[in-house]
Amino acid sequence: MTAKFVSFEDDAGKVTRYARHDNGGGLIAPGARVADSARIGPMTYIEHGAQVGAGCRIGHGSWIDRDATIGDRTVIGDGVHIGRGTVIGNRVHIGSHSRIGSSVLIEHGVHLDTDSRVPDGSEMLAGAHSRLARAKHRPHRKAKGGLAA
Repeated sequence: MTAKFVSFEDDAGKVTRYARHDNGGGLIAPGARVADSARIGPMTYIEHGAQVGAGCRIGHGSWIDRDATIGDRTVIGDGVHIGRGTVIGNRVHIGSHSRIGSSVLIEHGVHLDTDSRVPDGSEMLAGAHSRLARAKHRPHRKAKGGLAA
């Protein structure tokens, strides 16, 4: 049987007592609000002041920082960090291992691929299917025949 509450001490010596969410076993800090219908994966942390909407699915090992807001029916993959004060709309998809900065606004319906990076203070507008976070940093190589890949 898994404990209903888990306590952690931070580097400054402050102890936070997290409650396990009934649907998935994720760890919810006091002052966070998570819908009962949301599925919070194991070893996922939802920090104080964060809000997670109805029907959301958040994968294993993700971290939703303080005062972040996640809209209804949003899917967040494994190992994702959502920064402090970020607002994510309804029906957003964020691929695994992505890093979303602080104070970011992601509108309803946006899709971010795996390993995406969104800098602090950015806005992701509706209709912006984003592969750019990964593709932007790939060096262009020449394929055989001299054409850029």
